[in-house]
Amino acid sequence: MNLVIIGFGGMGGYHAQCLKSYAETNPEYPLHLIGVYDIKPERGKAAEELGLRAYASAEEVWADRNVDAVLIATPNDFHLPYAEAAAKAGKHIISEKPIALSSAEAKKMYAAAEKAGVVFEVHQNRRWDEDYLTVKNIVDTKAIGEVYCIESRVMGGNGIPGDWRKIQAQGGGMMLDWGVHLIDQMLLMINSPIRSLYCEYSYIYGEEVDDGFNLTVDFENGIKYRIVVATDCFRNLPRWQVYGTEGTATIRDWDLSGGMTHVVVREDAKIKGIKAGNGFTRTMAPRVDDTVKELPLPIVRAEPFAFYKNFVAACAGKEEKAIRREEVLRVMHVMESAALSAHKNVVIKKCL
Repeated sequence: MNLVIIGFGGMGGYHAQCLKSYAETNPEYPLHLIGVYDIKPERGKAAEELGLRAYASAEEVWADRNVDAVLIATPNDFHLPYAEAAAKAGKHIISEKPIALSSAEAKKMYAAAEKAGVVFEVHQNRRWDEDYLTVKNIVDTKAIGEVYCIESRVMGGNGIPGDWRKIQAQGGGMMLDWGVHLIDQMLLMINSPIRSLYCEYSYIYGEEVDDGFNLTVDFENGIKYRIVVATDCFRNLPRWQVYGTEGTATIRDWDLSGGMTHVVVREDAKIKGIKAGNGFTRTMAPRVDDTVKELPLPIVRAEPFAFYKNFVAACAGKEEKAIRREEVLRVMHVMESAALSAHKNVVIKKCL
């Protein structure tokens, strides 16, 4: 398959690097990057320096019969028109996340692809992150007992990146940037309807879009899930904290550092009180060594380039799409409910 990238900025350039490595290591699932289109001439020149064709217009891409698929890596407000045009031209489509500015737009994109009979898949690729896969394994295998609370955090101190990501009309803000990934992970991990959610947006930098958010979701199976995104934090909390009835697991960062503490004896008869600040506590005193056991994380490794492999196989009719329509739309609905909660300062109940 031959592919063209629409939008050769940061994400487009990242995909170009990944596709080069992918093509070199996966000859059985061929996907070749042959060109790019970007409205900025300097980006076309950069593509030509990499040996790629720089298309002068999107219409040139649609008309080129040598192009089998396109990858849309433009600002979010252009995803819909480019997807509809690509589908009409008979091109298979990868769209960067979020799929669109709204679930209504997303449905139009799927409808266009279905009408044209082309494969349309959204690059919600962080469901293959190894830190997420490791946490999911801890939950599924009950490595620390029944999990009842999960905290997922992404924190940085660089503010909102780029230019258009600060513009509401173009789909800027951290909910549409990071929220889509972290909510996708949450919904894949917890197999239960949502009972309620509450969200707060952060506007520390005075932009018109959120520079972070704090989302708490209660599932009907009793699990509480908290997602925190911050762009103004200069000393980060753990990427993951997982609480179970028989222990606690921590993943500090994407390097998979951390571990698990498993309870050996529930009631600690040897517990001793400690001086705590200007007072005394036994409740919050540390456990003695023989009542808990420190364990390594049960790390799960991801298959390299799983998304690209699946896309090629789906286009060939050999596999079902890994990222399904109903999963993408559910993420969009949860993000829309979170936005409503934040703007009205209310708890949203029965949210899918």
